[in-house]
Amino acid sequence: MRNVEQLQRSHDINRRLVVGACGAALLGLSSGAVHADFSAPLPVGDWVSKTVKVNGLDIHYVEQGKGPMVLLCHGFPELWYSWRHQIPALARAGYRVIAPDLRGYGRTGGPPAVEAYAIRELVSDLVGMLDALGEKDCAIVGHDFGAVLTWNAALLAPQRFRAIVAMSVPYSQRGSTPPLVGIRRAIGSNFNYIIYFQQPGVAETELEADIAGFLRSFYFSASAEGVPELKRMPRRSSSAKLMDTIVNAGRLPSWLGVDEFGFYVTEYARNGLARPLNWYRNLDVNWSQMEEFDGAIIKHPTLFLAGELDPVLTNTRQNFERLRATVPGLRRTVLVPNAGHWVQQERPSEVNEAVIAFLKETLG
Repeated sequence: MRNVEQLQRSHDINRRLVVGACGAALLGLSSGAVHADFSAPLPVGDWVSKTVKVNGLDIHYVEQGKGPMVLLCHGFPELWYSWRHQIPALARAGYRVIAPDLRGYGRTGGPPAVEAYAIRELVSDLVGMLDALGEKDCAIVGHDFGAVLTWNAALLAPQRFRAIVAMSVPYSQRGSTPPLVGIRRAIGSNFNYIIYFQQPGVAETELEADIAGFLRSFYFSASAEGVPELKRMPRRSSSAKLMDTIVNAGRLPSWLGVDEFGFYVTEYARNGLARPLNWYRNLDVNWSQMEEFDGAIIKHPTLFLAGELDPVLTNTRQNFERLRATVPGLRRTVLVPNAGHWVQQERPSEVNEAVIAFLKETLG
């Protein structure tokens, strides 16, 4: 049986051979048209694309507007572009909006080592961005794993983040056992995507063989359009692969245009999925790193927002119901009707209205 290093080397070689063609095939291009130098322009908008040197990384971010800073943190498998509907709206409302490709993602990239994606490294990137951009503090907005990052940023650097907007993933106080132990105990012999993501090289090899197919199915499955079908799917055993457990609708969800989707595919075809997946491979490390915050509560002014049909919210219902106790700074909870997991993309108008109203109350 191959060891982890052999598997990773094989994966890297395989990715270089096949991944570059995935986005190109979707866009009707030859595989040679997908370049690794990121010279292709970003989607058109009034935003400006920049990079800033932080912790040895050239962090790519998009900026628009002037005023108090609002930092937007995307989730998996997403990019700065997941905030394309929020960036101009927040800028018009009077804020300096910063939307980075977080460590390991998009045009930022990152080192290959799994441990480089532990929570203190990720929060250090955000604090380093504030320093480099000349900001004393900011409001922080996070979706999905970006929400997990947001909650931990408030604990690790409380003075740097004035207000919190967390989407889809409610705050979870540190438990008495490592997260992966708890997940394995709960699922028994059933499939769980977080457990599936743990072994370096395994998920990458499956998903990078057809990045467009993976992203299309993953986005559709967790959206309001896909959740009813997802609920009807039978449970799979732990020997299954991820694509066996999600809905292959053969089409994009209605909220995601072909050109928008093409940008995601092309960006993921450049660097692959290993580095984003490394965020999941640090869950137990994060648990150890956050020991001093056992039982901590969050007092920052907070807005929690999620799609009413979000399957992640269903799976974290206990944490959601305890938010008033664990986040005493909670000002408001908004559940957006007819929205799934990708709430800020599925229902941008409702999200923008709620976020701007909250920011006006807390930042002015």
